[in-house]
Amino acid sequence: MSQTESRDIQQATTSVASGQPDAKTRRYDRQLRIWAASGQAALEASRILLVSSSATSTSILKNLVLPGIGHFSILDSAITSPADAGNNFFLNARQSIGKPRAQEAVPLLRELNDAVQGEAVLKDVSELLSTEQGKDWIGSFSLVIAHNLKKDSLEQLSALLWANPNGPPLISVRSAGFLAEFHIQYHEHCVSQTHSETAPSLRITRPFPALLEWARSVDLQNMDSTDHGHLPSVVILVRAVDEWRKSHDGNLPKTPAEKKEFKSNMLAMRVKPDEENFEEAEAQAWRVWSEPAIPSDVQSLFSLPPLATSPRHNATFHALLETLAEFTKDPSGPGTLPISATLPDMKADTKSYVQLQNLYRQAAEVEKNKFKEIFAAKHPEIAKTANPDEVDTFVKNAHHLRVLRGKQLGAFDKDRDAIVNSLSMQPREAATHLALTALSALLSREAEVTVDALNTEVQAIIGEGIEFPDELDAAIGEVARAPTADLPNTAAFLGGLVAQEAIKVITEQYVPLNGYCVVDLIDSWTGIIG
Repeated sequence: MSQTESRDIQQATTSVASGQPDAKTRRYDRQLRIWAASGQAALEASRILLVSSSATSTSILKNLVLPGIGHFSILDSAITSPADAGNNFFLNARQSIGKPRAQEAVPLLRELNDAVQGEAVLKDVSELLSTEQGKDWIGSFSLVIAHNLKKDSLEQLSALLWANPNGPPLISVRSAGFLAEFHIQYHEHCVSQTHSETAPSLRITRPFPALLEWARSVDLQNMDSTDHGHLPSVVILVRAVDEWRKSHDGNLPKTPAEKKEFKSNMLAMRVKPDEENFEEAEAQAWRVWSEPAIPSDVQSLFSLPPLATSPRHNATFHALLETLAEFTKDPSGPGTLPISATLPDMKADTKSYVQLQNLYRQAAEVEKNKFKEIFAAKHPEIAKTANPDEVDTFVKNAHHLRVLRGKQLGAFDKDRDAIVNSLSMQPREAATHLALTALSALLSREAEVTVDALNTEVQAIIGEGIEFPDELDAAIGEVARAPTADLPNTAAFLGGLVAQEAIKVITEQYVPLNGYCVVDLIDSWTGIIG
């Protein structure tokens, strides 16, 4: 999607247009409200490689085709069996039996969205992993997803993608009956658009000049009672903080007694006992003593050690992060993160709320321009080539930045201490993960899957002298009962869950999981380990 198309979609969904929105905007209207035009553009530019055309695989792909990925390739040499025809909704039932499974699935998947391109590659992944041309082809995708891949092939695929920090992330999915898990392999994933529900700082204890001037200029004793009852709670809090500091040597309330006194002083400003704006200010008083200048999650990013294997496309994010740290240290700055122009709803009349909103927008623009000056001075080369929209988005969401650093698939299983600890702290999740890991090992050797064989494999992973929790017996029992069953309801659930995480990775919006997501549809729970 071009930048022009992205702007057109954004305008159609955020403003009142004189004409009707185009077909593309109508098709994607709901999801555009979730990840906006930038997210949709990232989806439409993506190329997804799906290794396998099982029921679970096609269910995942269904949930990526519908929102509009650009292209998908299904890599699978399997021939459709009667079992496939019975559990895979993207096959032509009995008509597909004996035909290439991937080739049969592609047309039905493409019917979901004619804007998405798709193809079937009737080869085994091991064949491609054995040639340089095949390896390069696999590495050319935006994201690789594999379901129930044989252990040796999966390890080769994981090693190939992990060796190239700039290559695609890998989502590995394993399922057996009603149990499943999946893992996202990436070196580093940076997110500025986390869509956090936590409200950013309103800068009550560090007000910008125009806000402080308004709070000080308000004549609470003589103003009209209607205006008094609609004064925004932010202005009330800033006024109360200013008066408290004047009588307490510039300090904020610290002890429980002082906090109680602060609230009492603020409520004493009321002219009527039922003024809701003052009640709202009292409810928001925690911001005065609990809101840090810099959120701890963001503060920790300033001291994050550099990662040698950080993908190239994260260079701009890290340059912006360094600029943000300098912005907070700038003597002429506010000593905190750039202010957000977004205000929560509050008890106020329209005139006062719009006035407050304009003040925050103006302050946000001033601080954003200051940030850009520091960025250009500190990173002149990156600043010249950086997308202005990316910089604006970073500053707008500076209070909720995240940097995730992942592990290679299988690293958790090699850390015996971590697994043993998980068995005691998260027995359900660890037990299910170990049962599926043991199953993978047995299937790779084409060994018979029995309870005893699974227990032996688990023992080999965690070592001798470790007592098995009861949850492990239940997990092994389910895996032994249905070691290769790809159930439609499990496939459907995984399809939504995995596709959701894939979209987070592709759009770089929201926060994807870090570790293994374990699923138990017998007792209906999910959990994260590793």
